[in-house]
Amino acid sequence: MITDYKVTEIFCAVDEFCKEFDKQIDKKSLLSSDGKSRRYRKASLSDSEIMTILIVFQFGSFRNFKHYYLFFIREHLKSCFPNAVSYNRFVELESRVFFQMMFFLNLSAFGRCTGISFVDSTMVPVCHNLRRYANKVFKGLATDGKGTMGWCHGFKLHLVCNDRGEIITFCFTGANVDDRDPKVWAVLAKTLYGKLFADRGYISPKLFDMLFEDGVHLVTGIRANMKNKLMPMWDKVMLRKRCIIETINDMLKNTAQLVHSRHRSVNNFIMSMISALAAYCFFDNKPQALQGYCIENTKQLMLF
Repeated sequence: MITDYKVTEIFCAVDEFCKEFDKQIDKKSLLSSDGKSRRYRKASLSDSEIMTILIVFQFGSFRNFKHYYLFFIREHLKSCFPNAVSYNRFVELESRVFFQMMFFLNLSAFGRCTGISFVDSTMVPVCHNLRRYANKVFKGLATDGKGTMGWCHGFKLHLVCNDRGEIITFCFTGANVDDRDPKVWAVLAKTLYGKLFADRGYISPKLFDMLFEDGVHLVTGIRANMKNKLMPMWDKVMLRKRCIIETINDMLKNTAQLVHSRHRSVNNFIMSMISALAAYCFFDNKPQALQGYCIENTKQLMLF
């Protein structure tokens, strides 16, 4: 069970960001072309409260969001959220904070590259394979793809993390998109430099050349039918440390509830995905590749 202290810590970090975000939006907002004022109905809950409720749910203490909101937020945390709206109204308000949540991830929550990065992808199924033709919520969006665990109907999450276990960037695609797709790496490689360690599924001369031109050295293992090549001992050791990106995927799926089949709208599905990524940034037990050795403290979620 998540503690009240942890809820307060998350709210303080989110609220400080939302205040600065609203201040910058007010400075750069433009008037409408016709000069008329537009109605903007403010909700009883602030944006920071909505974001906090979404993030706290992904800590794994509850499996059903309706039960979590009605019996934990409105009853147990009534003093923290005195203006909590009804459950149906809150579901409508989730999509309001999409841009705030995305900016919060990229500017405050995610870490930054340290020169040692790990990349991997994981499947995000939206339903059982036998029900893929009956699924109407993601009709035309979800695709069929094959991963290490077999076929699935849904999407694929591409993640890049540093040696401290902090997520650097991510990309969300269909399940049938290849890990070496140039469009995917046009998003992932923007903030990377140094060495990038990956599994054998990323072996591609074109991808290696494209990343090398951007200052990123892609390091992968070799397949059984490939000629053996010399590799520095440091690269061999760090390839074995790829377990941290696998651990992150496991924590996102099992603890942050990244995968379940209870979504009833695309908008709330997307909000659940990015809320799970934001919740992971507040986890205290992040895996690290270099225990007892720190290149640089890149943690950005610090209150003091």
